[in-house]
Amino acid sequence: MSVAFVLSGGASLGAIQVGMLRALVAHDIRPDVIVGTSVGALNGAFIASRPFTSDSVEELAGVWRSIRRSHVFPMTPLNGVLGFLGTRRSLVSAGVLRHLIATRIDARRLEELDTPLHVIACDLMSGDELRISDGPLADALLASAAIPGVLPPVNWNGRLLVDGGVINNTPITHALELGADRVYVLPTGRPCGLTEPPRGALGVAVQATTLMVAHRLADDAIRYRDRPGLTILPAPCPIEVAPMDFGHAEELMARAEAGARAVLDGGILPVVPLRGRDGRRRPRSMPTVELPPAA
Repeated sequence: MSVAFVLSGGASLGAIQVGMLRALVAHDIRPDVIVGTSVGALNGAFIASRPFTSDSVEELAGVWRSIRRSHVFPMTPLNGVLGFLGTRRSLVSAGVLRHLIATRIDARRLEELDTPLHVIACDLMSGDELRISDGPLADALLASAAIPGVLPPVNWNGRLLVDGGVINNTPITHALELGADRVYVLPTGRPCGLTEPPRGALGVAVQATTLMVAHRLADDAIRYRDRPGLTILPAPCPIEVAPMDFGHAEELMARAEAGARAVLDGGILPVVPLRGRDGRRRPRSMPTVELPPAA
């Protein structure tokens, strides 16, 4: 029986997935394949590069505790001006993020990872969705995480790629296409608002994208609500942390772990009304799924 982990994007809210991973490893649930978008691809690459144990999850937790916004989005006045004038394709250089990938993940190519990893990106020119399963690891991760206008697009075999969250932030469909029998979805959010407005233009842009892609997850939850073997772990809601705020990793991990453990212990997800793409309220936020028996 094949088990897939699906990790969504969400910038600093990627810390939420560490709490969920703690709950999964505590229940002896380990992935045979990982599918990720944006920060989910980055988290996925980390856990795919080493045995999935409580120690490796805590190692990832340590990474998240140490990260600050400047480690991922190093803003400079010059980059901002050049981006505004149209002489650059992004506000932020990808150099710092590339260095972070190189120092935290030993593999250099996707096919070298211990666990198969597939990352999702979007072709900026055609709008096509692309699943990357082999090739240079850093380039694939940077493509999947290239928030449009914030991080630069990546040239991948002649195609200009940006953040997969633009088109499929929580790639459940890909896990199913890859033949997974049991799919555990690790979202970073759902359509619930912030308690305070995001700070700065970058924060506003990322929050707007987060809300857009969260509604895709809501639609997919309704679409697959009756599919056996699918478990969507609950992201914390309401969320008080903006996607550009990297100072609350410990809080996010703890809240997510508590919610995931509750689901994995009992198999019942909370019912929270959502709005679908048509603006009408839905009766459920996520499907109520009876967990499949342990392999």
